[in-house]
Amino acid sequence: MPYLNSLARQYGLATQYYANAHPSIGNYFMMTVGDTITNNDGYSGIVSDANVVRALVAGGKTWKSYAEDLPCVGYRGAGVGRYARKHNVFALFSDVVHDTAQAKNLVPFTQLAADLATHALPDYAFIIPNLCNDAHDCPLRTADRWLKTNIDPLVQSATFQQDGLLLIVFDEAGPRDSTNGGGRIPCVVVSPKAKRGYQSTAVYQHQSLLRLSLRAVGVTTFPKAAASAPDMAEFFAGAYLASR
Repeated sequence: MPYLNSLARQYGLATQYYANAHPSIGNYFMMTVGDTITNNDGYSGIVSDANVVRALVAGGKTWKSYAEDLPCVGYRGAGVGRYARKHNVFALFSDVVHDTAQAKNLVPFTQLAADLATHALPDYAFIIPNLCNDAHDCPLRTADRWLKTNIDPLVQSATFQQDGLLLIVFDEAGPRDSTNGGGRIPCVVVSPKAKRGYQSTAVYQHQSLLRLSLRAVGVTTFPKAAASAPDMAEFFAGAYLASR
């Protein structure tokens, strides 16, 4: 993955970052709820626990989930084609399912380029490639090319280069690695405010990513495990997070 590795060399890399569970879904819940909730990838229940959407809305922040191959805006149904709801657990939050306005923040991935071009990006965005481009069904090189084609324009944009933060992370390791629950995975911290070429040896998991993603937009109420998770402030110089 030459493009992802180039970002890791230029920006920050968490060398001891571990997923929380196998299979996928529990990791997405940890990134957004601070709890794995379930290990059933086919789960279709409505989650009423405190979550990232609730924290963002309470903090007056905007959000969107950009999911590749999502059939339509606001779609909350099961996976179809190469779109997998288990990777887009926002569609299972009571805050979204029972609120038509919030459901409109579930958008197809193609909306990202439009929002970037029109300076309409939300405060918080969750980007979900489809099952091929996330390296689930296709080779790593396919995922890397997708990142370079679709994510590099965001990284290079004037909007992002002002004070943006992009966290690129795998949901879980391969099935033979269950260290700390879900195995060791890459987590790349991309930001013009990040220490350049920084490598951390601290142990982090998805609850720390949830904490960081909220801190970065100025929200200081963290759901569940994120409240006590190790903070990832070491990746930043100066008062970037303190000033949010």
